Amino acid sequence: MTERTGPLADLRLIEMGALLAGPFCGQLMADFGAEVIKVEAPDRPDPMREWGQEKTHGMSLWWPVISRNKKAITLNLREKEGQDILKELVAKADFLLENFRPGTLERWNLSWEELQDINPALILIRVSGYGQTGPYSSRAGYGSIGEAMGGLRYVAGDPSTPPSRVGISIGDQLAATFACIGGLAALHHRNRTGEGQVVDSAIYEAVLNMMESLVTEYQQAGYVRERTGSILPRVAPSNVYPTRDGTYILIAANQDSVFQRLSAAMGRPELADDPRYSTHAARGETQAELDALIAEWTATKDAAELEALMHENGVPSGKIYRAPEMLEDAHFRAREAIVSVMHPNFGELKMQNVAPKLSRTPGSIRSPAPDIGQHNDEIYRGLLEFDQERLAELKDCGII
Repeated sequence: MTERTGPLADLRLIEMGALLAGPFCGQLMADFGAEVIKVEAPDRPDPMREWGQEKTHGMSLWWPVISRNKKAITLNLREKEGQDILKELVAKADFLLENFRPGTLERWNLSWEELQDINPALILIRVSGYGQTGPYSSRAGYGSIGEAMGGLRYVAGDPSTPPSRVGISIGDQLAATFACIGGLAALHHRNRTGEGQVVDSAIYEAVLNMMESLVTEYQQAGYVRERTGSILPRVAPSNVYPTRDGTYILIAANQDSVFQRLSAAMGRPELADDPRYSTHAARGETQAELDALIAEWTATKDAAELEALMHENGVPSGKIYRAPEMLEDAHFRAREAIVSVMHPNFGELKMQNVAPKLSRTPGSIRSPAPDIGQHNDEIYRGLLEFDQERLAELKDCGII
């Protein structure tokens, strides 16, 4: 691991839990320099080490992304000695991050009250399906359930199909992102007062917070958003359109001035003055008709020609990217949006870079994801100053 840099380089986070909802928060913190120490049970490592659509060398290709920049130790938290060691780590930490079902820490004698007694400045970041309070708090909650409860699943997909999911674990990652925001907000409060606190990030609430005016529309107007496929109702034109060479291009020209530019690019400037299309409200009423008109025109152009024409006329547009297009794109390369990380098993791994970019203290990818217990010696002998004899005893007893 290269030297930690970035705006969080003086902070230490202990990451407990597994899968995505907690660990993605840890990844974000680590990307910006925090020392993130991931705790795994000796006999039950994070399942993310095995998950993923494809594997090479018998290893997950998801794990190297979610656990980059982290250190890994093993610790049996179901035993009192393991709990006591965790408390020693807490005494030297700024954050403790967990995404167990609510009540788990309390059963392990690691309640907020006990942790606060050890370290009053600690920030405890808790991620769960339903939050730490309320009638559903004790339920098992995965990201998919939070997406459904938060409203996303109902509006995702085509109206001819049942509620759909997007192709990523968006609920988990939103909860983790909000957890990170909450952790940094709590850090700012601590810097002013010295006080730690609990950050309670629920998956369903993170999803709910992305649902725009969905609740307000129903409360005020009785309007329930439905699945609408590739469009937003009454926002037109903004859709994917076919090209002559068999691909699609997304064109978003729903603002009046932009629609004027699209009309000119189409060789149909009169459309911008047509009462059916001249205003945002009018285009919303004739959305399907307008989309059909634009699609008929785009189908006469190859994708490259069409994209160039849109850019020349100041009309927001773009191809629908997959991983191959991302790796070939000049803009991705210029901004280093995708970088290469060397891994001892895989060799060169391509993955997304740290975002957002900071001008003075940028984040970075400094090390590949760790093996199970890779940093036991560094943390236990270095940070906690255990001697070799005690380490051997802990290993023999199954604590590490």
